[in-house]
Amino acid sequence: MAMPPRCLLAAAVGAALSLTVPAAAFAQDADPTTLDSVTVTGSRIKQSELETHVPVQVLTREDIDRSGFKSVSDIVQNLTASGAGLNTKFNSSGNFGFPPDGGGVGAGAATVDLRHLGPKRVLVLVDGIRWVNESSGSGVGSAVDLNTIPLALVDRIEVLEDGASSIYGSDAIAGVVNIITRKNVQGGDIELHYGTYDDLGGDTWGADMGFGGGSDRLQWFVGASYFKQDEVSSLKYGPSSVPVPGTGLSNGSSATPQGRFVFLDPNTGVVHDLTTNTGVSDPVFNPGEACERTDGFHCFATADRFNFAPYNLLLTPSERKTVFGQVRFAFNDNVGGYARVLYNERQSANQAAPEPFFLGTDAGIYNHWGESSLVISALNPYNPFGFDLTTVGDDANLFLLGRRPVEGGPRRYEQDVETWYVAAGVEGSFDVRDRPWSWDVNLVRSESRAEQTNYGSYNLRRINEALGDPAACAAIAGCVPLNLFGGAGTITPEMLAFIQPVVRDESENQLSLVSANITGALAELPAGPLGFAAGYEYRKYEGAYQPDPITVAGEYNGVPSGATRGDYDVNELYLELAVPLYANAERGSALDMSIAGRYSDYSTFGGESTGKFGLRWQVAEELVLRGTWAQGFRAPSIGELYGTLSRFDATLIDPCSGPANAVRPECVAQGVPADYVQTNSQISVVTSGNPDLQPEESRSLTLGAVWSPSFASDAAWSERMDLGLTFYKHTINDAIQAPDAQAILNRCVFEADPFSCGSYDRSDRGQIVRFDDILDNLGTIRTDGWDLSLGWLLPEQSWGQLRFDAKATFVGKYELVNESGQAEPRAPGVEVNDSAIPEWTSSLTTQWTKGPWALAWSVRHIGELRESCGGANGFPICDDSANDLNRLDATTYHDLQASWNSDALMRGLRVTLGVNNLTGEDPPICLSCSLNGYDASTYDLPGRFFYARVGVKF
Repeated sequence: MAMPPRCLLAAAVGAALSLTVPAAAFAQDADPTTLDSVTVTGSRIKQSELETHVPVQVLTREDIDRSGFKSVSDIVQNLTASGAGLNTKFNSSGNFGFPPDGGGVGAGAATVDLRHLGPKRVLVLVDGIRWVNESSGSGVGSAVDLNTIPLALVDRIEVLEDGASSIYGSDAIAGVVNIITRKNVQGGDIELHYGTYDDLGGDTWGADMGFGGGSDRLQWFVGASYFKQDEVSSLKYGPSSVPVPGTGLSNGSSATPQGRFVFLDPNTGVVHDLTTNTGVSDPVFNPGEACERTDGFHCFATADRFNFAPYNLLLTPSERKTVFGQVRFAFNDNVGGYARVLYNERQSANQAAPEPFFLGTDAGIYNHWGESSLVISALNPYNPFGFDLTTVGDDANLFLLGRRPVEGGPRRYEQDVETWYVAAGVEGSFDVRDRPWSWDVNLVRSESRAEQTNYGSYNLRRINEALGDPAACAAIAGCVPLNLFGGAGTITPEMLAFIQPVVRDESENQLSLVSANITGALAELPAGPLGFAAGYEYRKYEGAYQPDPITVAGEYNGVPSGATRGDYDVNELYLELAVPLYANAERGSALDMSIAGRYSDYSTFGGESTGKFGLRWQVAEELVLRGTWAQGFRAPSIGELYGTLSRFDATLIDPCSGPANAVRPECVAQGVPADYVQTNSQISVVTSGNPDLQPEESRSLTLGAVWSPSFASDAAWSERMDLGLTFYKHTINDAIQAPDAQAILNRCVFEADPFSCGSYDRSDRGQIVRFDDILDNLGTIRTDGWDLSLGWLLPEQSWGQLRFDAKATFVGKYELVNESGQAEPRAPGVEVNDSAIPEWTSSLTTQWTKGPWALAWSVRHIGELRESCGGANGFPICDDSANDLNRLDATTYHDLQASWNSDALMRGLRVTLGVNNLTGEDPPICLSCSLNGYDASTYDLPGRFFYARVGVKF
């Protein structure tokens, strides 16, 4: 049956930010009977109806250009349904180490998160086919790096905000991002762009080029893209230039250029906690302590801590180069073929403060050379104390030596990532009893390789040798005694040459895929054709991470890790039906049902089946109701299965630290002495993959309505208006995760939870020296919420035409229940672990057009958040220290863009000027965030971003 014209309007809710499908439909007046059947993300069945059973949001090329962003990741990360994805504002190397999922830190990459369920639960497709996962340089990634897909290649982006495992297989629990590439291009297009932050710098510039053509049987398109972004130092923004804003040096590091030395004097039995007077104009003497020394040392105090923040980056540098091309050829009227190729290269970098040495029995770094085998010989010419400082056996008297070798410069992690993608296929069509059918067969081979070079790290074995007996050191080529006691500037170039290597790590991900699909109409039912789609897909994933040899040998002073290598394959079959149940053309009503099922056979864990059921009820020409229920699953990734023991340094607050806390009965029961104070805020946590992991399983429900009121169509005050409302609910069982490390500490101390207390050990001095946090199928995640949208197009007037597009997402519930049946700290309205789940996010775009001119004003809003005060508890900057509560105020960004298009030059000239964050809004200060004093995955950089673009068609 033909679809009534008003129902087309319902398909265009919110245009650029709608819950339904293409914004292009918002502006078209074509009769629906003339629409070609197309495949819309969320279904394999070709159909002419634009409203499917599922909420699909489409970002057209116009929407992309209007945003002012120049990367796919920036565009999708600013959707109201998006969560905390990695991006170039996140300086993600250094102490972040190796996350529990074995995927590495993904430095320089950018990912997408939908519904706050994590990037690894979002499936990324390009033209409906999977894209290779990123290679992070420090692990085997389980998410796609969107920086490998340039905007110059993109025609539109379709975002399915619903579970779709029965249609696409694993990873589609939270939704699907399908990037549709440009086709049917005639002629050439060149665009140059430049942007900068007014107070920060961070210049970006680049060029996009494309050229296409063809004939009746041949279509081709080739292009290239270049993008470069300069780095911005943390010193450019005040709150980012200290460890935790408003706390001075209280949260600074105890590894300082002057050094910190905690040891027991074997001659007196006194435990000392000292630092050198070097470089200190007024040494701090604590009352009641023997600090008035004459040997150039004084007792370590807060004022001696090291401010590591100025060495970090607010914006990481990135340079990306891409070439791509595709060709489509029609062998005859019914059979054609295609080939597509892409090569992408990225150079990026991250930076952290000079790498500290933490040596001694309290260091807790899981390293043989620093914990249990170190002897700083009394014969070492730089040992000022006249006796051995040792970590060996019963005579161990060196509890902590913290030294920050600023002489060696900051840690610099440089990534060189290469991604190539080749796809080819054959597709065709035929008729069965005058009903159209189509089919396709696809082959894909893709690979991503990363090399990460680390400057500014150290070899612990060589440090051990250089601190030992000078005679033994002299017998080792290049070894010279090392001075860790003389203060800043006393580590000489010769010392550095022996202990400071260049560390090189490599990783790779490979994808091989074969798929075959067929779709058509099985029969003509009273209410319309019975749609059908079926297919087969084979995929093989291969991944590896090879750390530097000194890391494998356990000699690396930074974050130790073992090598990872693994692969798995999967064979899948799927079936989908679109069943028309009822239709009444006179009333403009119809009822349709969709059914889908998929069977997946994995080499790692066996078979898995999923199903999906949907209903779409067109109540009248202006109102559509729809809903889906779906099963989903996510197979464990290579890193999650095969990742070897590794470590990350988590910034944690020990609940037993300090005289007022150490005497708690729970702390006393753990053997914490009454005078215990946490030596270092960074506690080393060991993580690992788990080959026994099983798939995550999910259930998804969406219920929605699209209303295009007739009173707002073709009226004097409104050309058309569309409103959308969708309720979503996701439940994930057997979620693969490692428990939150801070929550483990809190549950052990305050609730005596046996699992939590068994996860870590303390030394006899109370310091945490072992902390295990291993992946398992531990959790259950439940989340639900609402999406609302409005699209309103006013009639064209002599002064131009106005259009309003609005969208809002409300998260009603987010609950992650751990293995003990207790809720982890993530929740709506809460900032935790450098990411947030705002209860409300919304956007409104107002666009005015007249002839060649266009002016757009966009407003992006992020609701208020609350957080733990973390290291700022007890300081005035914390709103409520008694309840460990701090508030992050709601934030609103205003973006403005003006553009002019003319055919005065060649086939078309366009000039665009814009500013994002027009009012210069700063992000709210985050006291619990690990770097830069704000949440880089939720908020913009501080200050305005100005940009200009000039393009020409030929």
